[in-house]
Amino acid sequence: MSGLVARFNSFKRINIRHHLSMSNHTDAAQEVLLERKGCGGVITLNRPKMLNALTLNMTRQIYPQLKKWEQDPETFLIIIKGAGGKAFCAGGDVIAIAKGERKIAQDFFREEYMLNNAIGSCQKPYVALIHGITMGGGVGLSVHGQFRVATEKTLFAMPETAIGLFPDVGGGYFLPRLQGKLGYFLALTGFKLKGRDVYKVGIATHFVDSEKLGMLEEDLLALKSPSKENIADVLETYHMKSKIDQGKPFILEEHMDKINSWFSANNVEQIIENLQQDGSPFALEQLKVINKMSPTSLKITLKQLMEGSSKTLPEVLTMEYRLSQACMRGHDFKEGVRAVLIDKDQSPKWKPATLKEVTDEDLKNSFKSLGSNDLKF
Repeated sequence: MSGLVARFNSFKRINIRHHLSMSNHTDAAQEVLLERKGCGGVITLNRPKMLNALTLNMTRQIYPQLKKWEQDPETFLIIIKGAGGKAFCAGGDVIAIAKGERKIAQDFFREEYMLNNAIGSCQKPYVALIHGITMGGGVGLSVHGQFRVATEKTLFAMPETAIGLFPDVGGGYFLPRLQGKLGYFLALTGFKLKGRDVYKVGIATHFVDSEKLGMLEEDLLALKSPSKENIADVLETYHMKSKIDQGKPFILEEHMDKINSWFSANNVEQIIENLQQDGSPFALEQLKVINKMSPTSLKITLKQLMEGSSKTLPEVLTMEYRLSQACMRGHDFKEGVRAVLIDKDQSPKWKPATLKEVTDEDLKNSFKSLGSNDLKF
């Protein structure tokens, strides 16, 4: 989900390929730390060299512990964070998926989405400290929880259309619920949001200066009579004392009216025509980005968000599981991973190569029920 397009060139400086990478260098048992501290449980994603990219093993450790803490009367909140300071979680382990057997892809997406739903339905206050790079799978581990705390170093993006995938992990639920058509814009272009902007659009619920993040965690875990209200009060206190970029407008503020207009179209072809007709530098920049994405992914993504706008999170995740398996059957996902992450030639050869060649029947088949193999909650 990376440097295919100009949008992602700046990502190279932070080695964006880790967003979708794999590593055999970390002991599997230590990929995630699960600790009981004070009044809560703490989940630490512990692959800092790989920017805490999510593996199937990590999912299989987090899910049962989350459920256990949810039922434990002595656990009053759950905190999730990333080790190393550079990333909360830069995404999923898609090289392993692209290179692996079909069963690996089935298990990875099924269990990841089950974890996303468990976070969304968790009965205990769930606090995600989204400090640093937060993309793809990292968004799924945070955005559905009750509290999401951004810092000035938070970097958010859902750039999956660049590798022949779609903004999954519940993207079809939260993206269309952002203001106006912002979620559609973020999903189709992979545009990145930084720092306080992640809070301003509602992806984060609070903003805290990174230097105070450790103190915030300590104060939350030290609560004597923790409740949702008390936890919210602590977060709000830190939020109100934060100082970074308070006076700056939202980075896309001057473009929002046009974004809402351009991305209100019911098909990708019309969105592209809207951008062409506008002709402004900003419109042409977005057009250049979109034209380099997988045509199949673009069409899947727009329909995913349109349908997801009226579905529950479990319904969206069921839909996205169907889409994930359609992408595994298709050409573009493996080709995108090859071009961006394996050969790194940044020149994927999409099939179909144009939007016109992606038929309504192709699109319909991607959303079809998998019958007994569907994701069920």
